[in-house]
Amino acid sequence: MRRYYEFAIAIALIGLVSLFLLASLDSVRSDMEEALVQSDVASMRLELAEAVVHRVASSGDLPQSNNPVDWVASKPANYRGAFDAAPDERSIWYFDRQAGELIYRFHDGSRARFRLGRGGGDGRLVISGISLRRLEQGRE
Repeated sequence: MRRYYEFAIAIALIGLVSLFLLASLDSVRSDMEEALVQSDVASMRLELAEAVVHRVASSGDLPQSNNPVDWVASKPANYRGAFDAAPDERSIWYFDRQAGELIYRFHDGSRARFRLGRGGGDGRLVISGISLRRLEQGRE
């Protein structure tokens, strides 16, 4: 009978440790997803700066689009396009035409929102008044 109690206690401990491990993995996933978003945005900011410098040097006009993805050569891998309403998918980039915002929808439903700024900025990589600013994070 004693072995059954020991076995039950061992199973309960393994279950408890597994529960904590799964919670930690979910937290790590969120942190990794945020790091990937920041990496994609940093890359887009550099490409925006390159596009602006190239256009200014060649006396060309800047694109009229408010979608920063239209300005850059390489789109984020999981960019789905421009939509009037939020798509159902998670862990994707999309451009919200109504709000004029580039949005990353996280796996947990929260959103990272970015807007192409013209004429000023928040101090991050602003060239000829063009910047990519992060807005307050939202939840759907």
